[in-house]
Amino acid sequence: MSAASEIIQAMYDKQPLVFGHRGAMAYAPMNTLAAFELAATQGADGIELDVHRSRDGYPVIVHDFTVDATSNGTGQVTEMTLAELKALDVGTWFAAEFAGAQVPTLDEVFEAVGQRLLINVEIKAMSLDTDGVEQVVADCIARHNMQRRVIVSSFNPPTLKRFRAQMPDVPVGFLYYPGAPVDTRLMVADFAYEAYHPYHAVIDAAVMEEACQRGHFVNTWTVNEATEALRLRDLGVHGIITNVPDRIAEALA
Repeated sequence: MSAASEIIQAMYDKQPLVFGHRGAMAYAPMNTLAAFELAATQGADGIELDVHRSRDGYPVIVHDFTVDATSNGTGQVTEMTLAELKALDVGTWFAAEFAGAQVPTLDEVFEAVGQRLLINVEIKAMSLDTDGVEQVVADCIARHNMQRRVIVSSFNPPTLKRFRAQMPDVPVGFLYYPGAPVDTRLMVADFAYEAYHPYHAVIDAAVMEEACQRGHFVNTWTVNEATEALRLRDLGVHGIITNVPDRIAEALA
């Protein structure tokens, strides 16, 4: 068994785990420290977040490829410096009480909740090429000694392969959505990954059987209804990513 496989086995001593999707994003602005702290308070086992490389080389937490929808600014995340991103207000769009919330770095998230929560780090990438984001994420994980507390995931197979080359002992997860224009499953056919992250509606007994045969843990997104969470639990899903960690944790208790 590989070191990455041993690590993910140890993470899932309880099943299914509940991950706050971009934090507790139903109650606080997504991908902010407030949302991550709230997920912890609500009983989540972990959080899922999205990371890009800023223009000057920092791992920054934003979902979209631009800041337009969740801030008072405009522009592509990877073309902005950390200082430019920190100058944005990423809370007011959600509610006035969150005015002044800033874009966090992955370092700040690890410092705030890294010893309380497992962290599913989704690397965002539009291209088959790289801007160096995989190295930036790997360096940050190493700085904070988080190798045993993270899963690194992506929809982009080359991104996963590049990260694996940087940190072979960290578990990785392949994100899959059936509506993707390219069947990325073909691109990972020859790649060993520890976790499969499909959209929840595609999961049935056959999907779980195949995952079991391949030795994959299954983390699914985005589940906000208790009845669906219970269906997935009964099928043997290992992790549930949700906007409402309080409701899902209560349903699974």
